[in-house]
Amino acid sequence: MRSVTYSMNVSLDGYIVGPDGEFDWTAPDDEVFRFWIDEIREVGVHLLGRRLYETMLYWETADQDPSLDDSTLEWAALWKPLPKVVFSTTLSAVQGHARLASGGLTEEIERLRAEPGKGDIAIGGATLAAEAAASDLIDEYRAVVHPVLVGGGIPFFPRRERRVDLELVETRTFSSRFVYLRYRVAR
Repeated sequence: MRSVTYSMNVSLDGYIVGPDGEFDWTAPDDEVFRFWIDEIREVGVHLLGRRLYETMLYWETADQDPSLDDSTLEWAALWKPLPKVVFSTTLSAVQGHARLASGGLTEEIERLRAEPGKGDIAIGGATLAAEAAASDLIDEYRAVVHPVLVGGGIPFFPRRERRVDLELVETRTFSSRFVYLRYRVAR
């Protein structure tokens, strides 16, 4: 069965976006960007909320920018054809290899898990991840922790009423002081 993963950059105090909506502190260096390229290769379908979808729309045409370096073009070449499912109550259409979700998150994940396919089912965005976590649908949490305290904003981990035990699967420290943490939900 395909795993459901939630991966994001996160500040040391636990936020994916700062109090004013900024995330400029998440800009990766070359080593971390290479890590994200390798990570996206393992994804079979990406689930996004509206805000993250709109942020990532840049990558639908980024490959047309002649000033981009090879690694950025490589990311764009991987992201653009990746199947995406967008959860939104306000969008009526999406672009590229994306489609609007036809049902709820639980139904969509169950359907995707039942279909033949390779690669993880990745969830992007804290709001969507919080809904998946509340329904116990996330199999792995993956965080690239940045050495910054932003003091508030959108938290990586949703507030929960229940305890979730995790097993450490992998760690990696980058030369830029970022730390990757990968945890599997203990079931």
